[in-house]
Amino acid sequence: MGYETIEVKPVTATIGAEIFGVDLGKPLGNQQFKEVHDALMAHQVIFFRDQKLSLEQHKAFGRLFGELHIHPNSPGPEGHPEILPIHADANSKRIAGERWHSDVSCDPEPPMGSILNLKVVPPVGGDTIFASMYAAYDALSEPMKKFLSGLTAIHDGSMNYSRTNQLIGVEGPKTFPRAEHPVIRTHPVTGRQAIFVNPVFTHSIKDVPEAESKAILDFLYEHCGRAHWQVRFRWQPDSVAFWDNRCVQHIAMWDYYPEVRSGYRVTVKGDKPFYRAH
Repeated sequence: MGYETIEVKPVTATIGAEIFGVDLGKPLGNQQFKEVHDALMAHQVIFFRDQKLSLEQHKAFGRLFGELHIHPNSPGPEGHPEILPIHADANSKRIAGERWHSDVSCDPEPPMGSILNLKVVPPVGGDTIFASMYAAYDALSEPMKKFLSGLTAIHDGSMNYSRTNQLIGVEGPKTFPRAEHPVIRTHPVTGRQAIFVNPVFTHSIKDVPEAESKAILDFLYEHCGRAHWQVRFRWQPDSVAFWDNRCVQHIAMWDYYPEVRSGYRVTVKGDKPFYRAH
C-alpha cells in the first residue's frame, strides 16, 4: 500500500507498524487521516514516537475516528470524562491490563479502538504486547472455524472491575456492562474474521454446559496468547499506541515495580459485533 503523507514501517509481517511524519497534536488533513486509518486497518496496531499531546489534543485525535467512550469503572480527571488515566508506581497493588484482553468487551457495543499516550516510562520494562486475532483465527483448522462460528459468548464486566475495586479499596459502581457477542467476529471494515473472547471479560459460552464452555475457552485463551502472532512495543516518553480492539488483544507487562509508568488513554466507541460467513 502506498502512502503519500506518512511513512509506515511494519514491525512484524503479521501485526504492528511504526508511523512517521505526522504530528498528532495538529489537525490531520483528509489525506493524512485516511492514510493513518488505512495503516491501522492494515497493521491492526500502529505506533508513534515523540507526540507531546495535551489532553484536549489527545481527545481531538481520537474524535477523528468516532465518538469517545467513557469507561464504566474509571471516570476520567475532572473535566475530561473521556480520559482514562493509566498510572502505576511503588504504591500500586495492581496495574491496568495485566491479562490478555480486548478493552471493555463486556459493553454491548465494545470500543472500536484505544489510543494510549505514555508520558513517563520506567527505565526498563513496561512493554505492551499485542496479538492479532485475525492471525489466531486463520491458524485454526477448518472444522474448528466452522464449530466456533456458531457460538455466542457472554462477556461480563463485573468479573474484572469488582475484583479491581476490591483490591485497591475503592467503592465502584454496583452494576457493570454485560453482553453477548459472537465468538468469531467479522471486522466491519476489512471483512476479516477474528476471535473475540478473552480471559478478562468473557464469562462463558452461551447454551453450552459449563465443562464444555471452560474447555473451549481455555483452548482459545492459550491459542490466542501464542507468540506467533504478537508484536511487543517498547515505550518511550511521549509514545502513542493506537490499537483496533475489534481484531487485537493486548497485555501490559508489570515488570518495572517500583518504577513509575504513567499516561492517558482515550477510547473510541465501536459498534455491535457480528459474524458474517464468507
